Amino acid sequence: MARQSPQRPDADEPELDDTTGIAEPEVAEPDADAPTGADRALWDELRIEPVEIALPAGTGFTLRAYRPASELTPTDVAERDADDPFLARRQVVETDEDEDEGDVVILDEDVARDFAESDDEEKRAKRDDATGDDKDADDEAAADEDSDEEVPVFLSHQGRLLLFKTPESLVSFVRSGAPNDMSQLDSWHELSERVEPADIAPLDENVYELDLVVENLRGGHDTWDSTLLIEAGEVARDLAYALRLPAVLDMLRSGSSLDDLDEALRSSVNGGIGGFMGRRRLKKIGAQTASLGWRTIVGKISAIVDWRD
Repeated sequence: MARQSPQRPDADEPELDDTTGIAEPEVAEPDADAPTGADRALWDELRIEPVEIALPAGTGFTLRAYRPASELTPTDVAERDADDPFLARRQVVETDEDEDEGDVVILDEDVARDFAESDDEEKRAKRDDATGDDKDADDEAAADEDSDEEVPVFLSHQGRLLLFKTPESLVSFVRSGAPNDMSQLDSWHELSERVEPADIAPLDENVYELDLVVENLRGGHDTWDSTLLIEAGEVARDLAYALRLPAVLDMLRSGSSLDDLDEALRSSVNGGIGGFMGRRRLKKIGAQTASLGWRTIVGKISAIVDWRD
């Protein structure tokens, strides 16, 4: 006679305690990968956040915060720009042009008349300046309002973005007291005392895959990843502002072709007529032009990264 296997309790039924016979409630195992409330409380309290950025050269962690512009001293890019051979060449050309300026020789009456008209315009401009005090005051007030706008600041130094390949190396740097642009924040000292490697767990919305942008755009309109491209635009604008990259800001300025791409992508993810119109606008944007533009942006950002192990 075949031996019967002992019956196992139903997997859905709780097991009975051997001593009391009372069913013990099952306790869910904590998710080791999920950030704890204490982790997020640290960042929320100090108003700083960990960020992960993927570039063609690799993936790294850094920090970002937003503060009123009036509270921040911009990163010093003098040393970085001095190492840029293209910028140095432009500065030499501008210097040569300044040195060449000397006495103006009038070659004919038409040119003389143009200089005279230019002189008259300069005099009128001076008179306008004398009566433009009110306008200047309005401009200063507008500038004061802009200074209260929150702007991004990254873990950077002398115009270079510091990217760390591991959470441990990032925390080690924060604790080291090494100079950086975020040390001016009022919460930086407390962060250096409290942060642990386990805290370097960026939210999904703070993970940016710039290394995938160009390839995604090359795939054509039907393969474009709206979330990937929109988030890439957001972090590129933040980096261009904080690291003082005017060429990147200009490429992403309002009204530019890449800004049109961004607006169309944002519209396309919405439902209704807005989403329909957004998708129609996307069809009119050249994939090659967009991919070339983003290739330039990713290249300029990559060029100012200081990788730390």
